[in-house]
Amino acid sequence: MPTLTTYCPLDCPDACSLDVTIDNGRVATIAGNHANPLTAGTICAKVRDFADHMYGPERVLRPAIRDGRKGSGRFRDVTWDEALERVATELQRARDSFGGESILPLCYGGSNGMLTQDAVDARLFRRLGASRCLRTACAAPTGAAAQGLYGRMPGVALPDYEHARLIVIWGCNPAASGIHLQAPIQRARQQGAKLIVVDPRRTRLAKQADIHLPVRPGTDLPVALSLIRWLFETGAADRGFLNAHTTGADRLAAAAAPWTFARAAAEAGVGQADLEAVARLYATVSPAVVRCGWGPERNRNAGSAVAAILALPAVAGKFGVRGGGYTMSNSPAFRDIDPTAASAEPEASPPPRAVNMNQLGRALTELDDPPVKVLFVYNANPWATLPAQQKIQTGMARDDLFTVVFDAVWTDSARQANVVLPATTFLEHHELGRGYGAMLLQRARPVVAPVADARPNYDVFADLVRRCGLARAGDPDGPDELVAALLQSTPQGPRLAAELASHDRAFPGCGPSPIQFVDVFPATPDRKAHLHPDNLDREAPAGLYGYSPDPATSAAPLALISPATSRTISSTFGQLNREQVPIELHPDDAAARSIATGDTVRVWNDLGEVVCYAAVNRDLRPGVAVLPKGLWSHNTGNGATVNTLCPDTLTDLGGGACFNDARVQIQKIATLVTP
Repeated sequence: MPTLTTYCPLDCPDACSLDVTIDNGRVATIAGNHANPLTAGTICAKVRDFADHMYGPERVLRPAIRDGRKGSGRFRDVTWDEALERVATELQRARDSFGGESILPLCYGGSNGMLTQDAVDARLFRRLGASRCLRTACAAPTGAAAQGLYGRMPGVALPDYEHARLIVIWGCNPAASGIHLQAPIQRARQQGAKLIVVDPRRTRLAKQADIHLPVRPGTDLPVALSLIRWLFETGAADRGFLNAHTTGADRLAAAAAPWTFARAAAEAGVGQADLEAVARLYATVSPAVVRCGWGPERNRNAGSAVAAILALPAVAGKFGVRGGGYTMSNSPAFRDIDPTAASAEPEASPPPRAVNMNQLGRALTELDDPPVKVLFVYNANPWATLPAQQKIQTGMARDDLFTVVFDAVWTDSARQANVVLPATTFLEHHELGRGYGAMLLQRARPVVAPVADARPNYDVFADLVRRCGLARAGDPDGPDELVAALLQSTPQGPRLAAELASHDRAFPGCGPSPIQFVDVFPATPDRKAHLHPDNLDREAPAGLYGYSPDPATSAAPLALISPATSRTISSTFGQLNREQVPIELHPDDAAARSIATGDTVRVWNDLGEVVCYAAVNRDLRPGVAVLPKGLWSHNTGNGATVNTLCPDTLTDLGGGACFNDARVQIQKIATLVTP
């Protein structure tokens, strides 16, 4: 059986390189190889079992048009020609009757590379004059903070964590997502490195930590500011580094000044002595690295919290050595590749209307002048992943809304569509992708033919561009031309092209493991870190580093968080988990409500309710409940998921989602013998 090489573009920092064995034209096995030095031959179970996703009963095999009312689940198979003619007709009708902004492309694309996101798809929607989708469900506040402070400087390479002598894992759980960070951490630990974990849950890594700070959701900001305050007040701040390489240090110190350890500990629900111990370790141990995950951004204080976390290595002078500094996203290692080179269509000026995807429900039910008349969903599953789920369901049920869903499987969103188009998976199409943990650019080619009638994004969108009369001479067409256009947009292009031609992989000009403030510097005009940037201060409603208190009420006292799991990537692979999924709560919270593991419970707030069963978990802190993200309607008793309970309010910076600002009450409604 032949074995072909490729890589995984799914929404994970690691960008694993893969060996895929083919048997009679089908994927037989998937294993890791050593082309990516970070992943080094190991892969997660999700991708190892990817064939179940490709060949399972939920795979969309042929284009389909709804036959009956929305939500009926009745569709009839049609040809690609009939489906695309219908879609093109509706796109043009909406544009001509209501204006291009009545068309809303809804996509996220975290599991897609540069050929299947912001390429030919962007060409179609920009030339139609469609509304812009602000893709802010994840990484928007972190991106705004990192951009404001460091201009999106590449971070510490994940393999370099083994050189650190202090590792701070803040709002990140490598056991579930980005699993390859665990090995460098363990190598560092074997050499005597200390480990600090900041997380409301006692995760697998937190159980191994020297100090675990089980902060209340939304309180990362006062914790980080209290550490900064101590560094300044005790003289542990590196004034030499601050004077040479930063601006705004004094304004940051002033913002941190009110946050004593006592005040921050009370707000976050952690020990004052633990905060001081963290501060002393961070001040005295080097190299020290902070891995800031995406947990701290899922609340009202998101951007300010992440900015404060990322400011810590500048204040303490932790840059300039291997294994010292911070890691957020390493995608800026390839930041000079211009994605508009593939679309061949820059954003219009002035740009069309913007719709924040976190408020999709409002857009579908409230927007006027014009209303949304066509919703085109691809690289996303909004029914299962976006806040205020009931508003989205109401909006997608509109009879006057024409919905297209372009996906590889029959998602909850697809079942609400007018037209469903079968998409290829990453093993069935060409891709060019950059890791956002691993500093690696990889070219992938199909390892098997598409299942049934599935077609890749770049092919389908090019067809729609032509059918809508929007094609132009010189448009990059096909994967090779798209790759060439992208590489020609960067000065690194000739070198990257040569490396990709030889090995299907390439490293950035700074190398695979740069040292911050030695090999890479802030991408700001003055190459300095801006610790209190004016633009972020103006954007944040309470000013940068301004804290908004917990939104809990007596009617909804429990903080509900929705972390990732090891079984899904956002909602991808959710169809493979047919089981009911429990809500987890601390024994104290369970006892106060006479709830035991296995009891059926009602979880509710003013936005809606979820019916599921309970699981008591001592690894949570009191006052916090967990219901994972990425669930599908079949995973709960009433078809609602955690997003039913999440507000569609926005974060202080970047317009991100406040998933972890969900506050709920839980009540037992039945006792089960077996969950």
